[in-house]
Amino acid sequence: MKFRVTIRKEGVPDEIRTIEAISRFDVYSQVKNEGGTVALIEDQKSFTLASLSRFNISIGTGIKRMEIIQMAKNLSAMLSAGLSISRALSVIERQSSNKNLKAISTGLSDAVKKGDSFHASLAAYPKVFPDIFVAMVRAGEESGSLAESLTVVALQMERAESLGRKVKGAMIYPAIVLTAVVVVGILMLIYVVPTLTSTFTSLGVKVPLATRIIVALSDFMVANVVLVFVGLVACIVGIIAFARSRVGSNIILAVALHLPVIGELVRETYAARAARTLSSLLSAGVPVLEALSITKEVVHADAFANVVAEAEEHVRKGELLSVSFSEHTKLYPILMSDMLAVGEETGKVAEMLKQIAEFYEENVSEKTKDLSTIIEPVLMLVIGTFVGIFAVAMIAPIYQLSSAI
Repeated sequence: MKFRVTIRKEGVPDEIRTIEAISRFDVYSQVKNEGGTVALIEDQKSFTLASLSRFNISIGTGIKRMEIIQMAKNLSAMLSAGLSISRALSVIERQSSNKNLKAISTGLSDAVKKGDSFHASLAAYPKVFPDIFVAMVRAGEESGSLAESLTVVALQMERAESLGRKVKGAMIYPAIVLTAVVVVGILMLIYVVPTLTSTFTSLGVKVPLATRIIVALSDFMVANVVLVFVGLVACIVGIIAFARSRVGSNIILAVALHLPVIGELVRETYAARAARTLSSLLSAGVPVLEALSITKEVVHADAFANVVAEAEEHVRKGELLSVSFSEHTKLYPILMSDMLAVGEETGKVAEMLKQIAEFYEENVSEKTKDLSTIIEPVLMLVIGTFVGIFAVAMIAPIYQLSSAI
């Protein structure tokens, strides 16, 4: 990684230069060895193949989320067995096949050996270890239960990853079908329609409007094949970029919330994510305001995150946590606010949030299994409509020709 660093040394003007290192910690160490101090440090963006993909990969790190989860589990097991944190990190470094994870494990081990706390060492790698990971490790260190905190954060991240995979998996089938339909449609317009068009032209058949539109589209594609495929790729890239942008994701989320079945699935997915994150943080001993702040970042989607931010403000004023959720039942299900209120009354908020998370995770799991069954007839209807229009447009002139004969 490259960092743009402002270096301050006594008696000389500040120096700004780019330093390549595996972490911010290494930058601080390097500058300190040179006799200076870091006045300002910024990540320098660089283009990498890893930055093109966000699916299951921490951006720009080349480390999969499941590798971080497994690392947390292994550390927890080794700490429970009595190993020191630096020795456990050395074991992680030796057994890992990922060179990036090896480098990070070495950096963490070196930082801990120099006297830094484990959570502070993790915070030097914000793109690899999320806020919830750092916060729960800090809570574990402060309470003397680091092994238990690592187990909890590994479970939380694993459940969140599993939930995300199930929702994405349910979308794969319709995506493949629609992609196949588009590809087949383009190939027919380029290779099949021109043959029929030449037949109609040679026989002087008068074609209807729908046929003329399809023929015009076909003629354009045949004359601009390269442009069509370049445009198609650009369109796909543009859609992906739009969906990943903040504005685009908010628009897609707003549409999804108003769709039958899909809307309920989205609400329950975010409810499970928020409840699981908040439960894990509170059970690890993280203060409620900090837990809400981290949960807000983990939830990510603005509409749902704003409710958590509102809950944070209510708690800051001394009000109940459940108030905000009860005021936004169009986003978070009513059951969540009701069960949360019961948890506040009994003093078992973390336990109640865990039950909420498990309930909605199970619901989402069952619904994603049936989602393809629900989507299939809708897809068939859409595909049948397009095929029907194409068939009628092409068959009508043939029927006119046979009638004339």
